Amino acid sequence: QVQLVQSGGGLVQPGGSLRLSCAASGTIFSINDMGWYRQAAGKERELVATITSGGSTNYADSVKGRFTISRDNAKNTVYLQMNTLKPEDTAVYYCNADVKDWLLYEAVYWGQGTQVTVSS
Repeated sequence: QVQLVQSGGGLVQPGGSLRLSCAASGTIFSINDMGWYRQAAGKERELVATITSGGSTNYADSVKGRFTISRDNAKNTVYLQMNTLKPEDTAVYYCNADVKDWLLYEAVYWGQGTQVTVSS
């Protein structure tokens, strides 16, 4: 089985920065795309950013120029650097990964979620 474990959430003032991490472990053969989603209270989950195994990135318009997604393939880890944070960024953030396991079974796995709160 495969597990994704997140870290790095917390409280921050508007204009501040946070970095989220998400490490995959288990019976992993390879990882294709990885990404970050967020869900604010009372709202639907939305895409924040994605990154391919080769490092190509894609961002939601609301975070372009402020957030940066990256990955360390040797550590099976994806990161989200969040700068110039706004109150509307407040949400539970979830990572995901498209994983092929040792039996070549491919599935999308999700992290447990971490709270990011932007408030003065």
